Amino acid sequence: MTDPIADYLTRLRNAIQAKHRVVEIPASNLKKDITKILFEKGYILNYKFVEDGPQGTIMIALKYDPVNKVNAIKKLKRVSSPGLRQYVGHKEMPRVLNGLGIAILSTSNGVMTDKEAREQKVGGEVLCYVY
Repeated sequence: MTDPIADYLTRLRNAIQAKHRVVEIPASNLKKDITKILFEKGYILNYKFVEDGPQGTIMIALKYDPVNKVNAIKKLKRVSSPGLRQYVGHKEMPRVLNGLGIAILSTSNGVMTDKEAREQKVGGEVLCYVY
């Protein structure tokens, strides 16, 4: 697999499209950090790290509106890829849907959202947009 983050986002997208309640994804430290951010920002209902085998898995419970069954995540977009990395400084930080969505960045201080990176005045690689 050349791009594990794209695979992670695609698995989430496919589970949302198929209206699944839970999705199982192979774990890595970067994927765990992205999952924690999605949970903190309210895009997923819950998550659990399962340590089985050498790699482990991440079990993610997707969040749906109870009335009209619409998912909390409208769109997941991969920005930086292994073939074309996208780096930004803290002054050029992207605003997703004028602040309604989030951009997830990998910085020297760890994985964080665009708002946190702006506050800490650090730049980094833009991994994905979520809204």
